[in-house]
Amino acid sequence: MFIVARSINAILFILSVCVSSVSARAAQDQRLDHEFQSAVAQYDAGKFAEAATNLEDLVRRVPENFEIHELLGMVYSAQSQDATANTHFEKAVRLNPTSAPARSNLAANLVRLGKLDRAGEQFKKAAELEPQNFDTNHNLAEFYVQSKRIADAVPYLERAQRIEPSSYDNGYDLSLAYLLSSRLADARQQIQLLLRLKNTAELHNLLAEVEEKEGNFVEAANEYEIAAHADPSESNLFDWGSELLLHRTLGPAIEVFQDAAQRYPASPRLAIGLGMALYAHGNYDEAVKSLLRAADLNPSDPSCYLFLSRAYGSSPGQADDVIQRFRRFSELQPRNAQALYYYAMSLWKGKRAQDPSLDLRQIETLLKNSLDLDPKLAEAHLQLGNLYSDQSKYPEAIPEYVRALELNPDLADAHYRLGQAYVRTGQKESAQEQLQVYQKIREQHLEDLEKQRAEIRQFVYGAKDSPSGKP
Repeated sequence: MFIVARSINAILFILSVCVSSVSARAAQDQRLDHEFQSAVAQYDAGKFAEAATNLEDLVRRVPENFEIHELLGMVYSAQSQDATANTHFEKAVRLNPTSAPARSNLAANLVRLGKLDRAGEQFKKAAELEPQNFDTNHNLAEFYVQSKRIADAVPYLERAQRIEPSSYDNGYDLSLAYLLSSRLADARQQIQLLLRLKNTAELHNLLAEVEEKEGNFVEAANEYEIAAHADPSESNLFDWGSELLLHRTLGPAIEVFQDAAQRYPASPRLAIGLGMALYAHGNYDEAVKSLLRAADLNPSDPSCYLFLSRAYGSSPGQADDVIQRFRRFSELQPRNAQALYYYAMSLWKGKRAQDPSLDLRQIETLLKNSLDLDPKLAEAHLQLGNLYSDQSKYPEAIPEYVRALELNPDLADAHYRLGQAYVRTGQKESAQEQLQVYQKIREQHLEDLEKQRAEIRQFVYGAKDSPSGKP
């Protein structure tokens, strides 16, 4: 957050009004000063409308006074009337261009108006005017952080921290900036300094982020655990469980997610995390149940259905419930190729070939519609090929397998099924080539576990808050 400058309360308010009589001038100065101090009191008491009325009367009588324009800008800013506030902040800067607080107030208001280039200029000028002022350095750094200019923010965060070593917020932001800049040793050192001042859960969570990025899994898991015990928030519990899941410490991960899901039953990502941990542990039925809960908590979340489709493939016993969720997802997102693909696969997996309600034409249509929306969806080409192969339509299946492998050469099943299709159509050499590639891929373990880990990693990093939930 930007620090609001309050220069007006720390100075003696003197209004310079030219009058012929010295005594009359003194009396008028005293009266105007009293009116101004009343407006200051109204501002401090949150009576912004009253303060604005009094200040507008003052500014008509003394239009070139710096303090009046500065306070009037702050009054309008407090009422979210940023355009009006900006007029007075700019006037204050013109009247006193060497005032760092005035430039800081103008800069913060320009940020709210979306005029970021001009805001940056004013923040920088304020820091140049008062280079040893904590506020001016911190504000400029915050501006750079919000503009995602982390490298530019670091020197000013460092300077602010040298000025006020006990500043927790600035120190936290500096630690986070070090982390985002991959200056991990500096981040660790700064966090440890802050921990001596204030032992908080968010600092342990941030230290865990540092250790994770450094590749120190055990240390990262320990720090996440400390954070979760100190503050068992939904975010901290998710981070702890996710760290265990990422490194396949599955038993403890399940326990953490189960406890977290009981504490926060309305959290979709905790339900997904529990479902993934159960699936990776081989508890497929329970995984499906947890992922169904996640689907009901957030029906439009695509990541839920990715893992539900994986778990459902190993546990088709809850077919009706799963099909219903995938149907709903396809209805919620009819232009989502993945949604149509998942619905097609749930229908196909959920019913046996001899089931009279199995509608292969519906499945074919869904897969084709999915490919119309996303022609590069390799899995849909593969499954459409499988659908044709199961009906002995090998000439139709072969182009689908070929296209799937053009899009993703590591699809082991596509190589195997293409080889089988070539056998059925008498293309023995091509069949042998595909089966050899299939065997090589299986030996290199390029599927299954590594794919599962990649999917889990993508979900975790996408679902995580920024470190410790701070922007």
